[in-house]
Amino acid sequence: MFFHLILTDDCNLCCRYCRAKAFAEEDADGPDAVPVEIDEDLAPDLNYDPELLYRFLARDPSPTVTFYGGEPLMRPDLVERIVREAPVQRFMIQTNGLLLDWLAPDIVNRFSTILVSLDGRKALTDENRGAGVFSRVMANVKKIRANGYRGELIARMTVTERTDIVDAVRYLAENPDYSFTSIHWQMDANFSRDLSHRRFAEWVDKRYNPGIRALVKAWVDDMEQNGKVRRWYPFVDPMEDLLYGRESLLRCGAGHANYAIMTDGHIAPCPVMIGMKQYYLGHIADANPQYLPRIPVGGECPACRIRTFCGGRCLYSSIMQPWNQTGRQLVCGTVENLRDALMDELPRVRALIASGRIHLPDFAHEKFNGCEIIP
Repeated sequence: MFFHLILTDDCNLCCRYCRAKAFAEEDADGPDAVPVEIDEDLAPDLNYDPELLYRFLARDPSPTVTFYGGEPLMRPDLVERIVREAPVQRFMIQTNGLLLDWLAPDIVNRFSTILVSLDGRKALTDENRGAGVFSRVMANVKKIRANGYRGELIARMTVTERTDIVDAVRYLAENPDYSFTSIHWQMDANFSRDLSHRRFAEWVDKRYNPGIRALVKAWVDDMEQNGKVRRWYPFVDPMEDLLYGRESLLRCGAGHANYAIMTDGHIAPCPVMIGMKQYYLGHIADANPQYLPRIPVGGECPACRIRTFCGGRCLYSSIMQPWNQTGRQLVCGTVENLRDALMDELPRVRALIASGRIHLPDFAHEKFNGCEIIP
């Protein structure tokens, strides 16, 4: 099982699409949202004995722990202690990268995957995340590689109306100095009703959706020309399933393979669902990680024609219903565009496999590693 371990709610950044926006927004609940009771007593930092966590994890035959926050490296003491002590063979971390140099190299080198938040080129990253962030993060990325880190290094972007998706992905993927093995991105659809106050629809129609189609073609062109399957997660995960003819549950794993352990030890189906009390699935003090309840995706998703491709997009949004009907159609239209682009290239991918240019195992990747897959 996979567990996002939330160490702290604290963060050393106030990104314009994250906390800066949250401070300015109205209540994001949509008219069809399920009423949610929020746990007001949830501690801002991990406040249980780590030995309790170790006993819980020891009941899972193969647990994977992803450190998460806030910014988990605001608590490097906890990261180092848990990596050294927990009965876990595989650790991951999702971080803004600014504090990676606070960890000892032997701890960093234990991570099988590190997700680093960047938004593309320096100017865009700094505009979204703060002046000087890009250079400081990249200095740390180079440092951990120099110190022997050989695991998967994922550049995880947030894309907004300011993003040229083709330029951002190709810039991070093709600059050899940055050493990223993988790329993921999540679209800022905002979990709220402010889409009508933005130029989001125009951006999706004129830039994002055409950009995705262009990137999928470029991705397959690269297979054809270089015999290489780039690990661009919104493409490689669903394409692998299309090749094998597999259907998918929620692709991030939330509520069926990937759970979150909150700062007080309660277990939630998704790290975004922090403090949603009626969705607590137990506590690490007495829960068995092998028998956690499954939480199905609801709303309109079960009847959707691409349900088994998408998996439901997002458990949180299916509960909170943050968009009106127009907004839902717009967001789901980006998923349909992604599916159509991949389906258009599927015959060419199959032909490349048949010719021996690429191979099915080239699409293999770590599941449930913090990439939502569906942007």
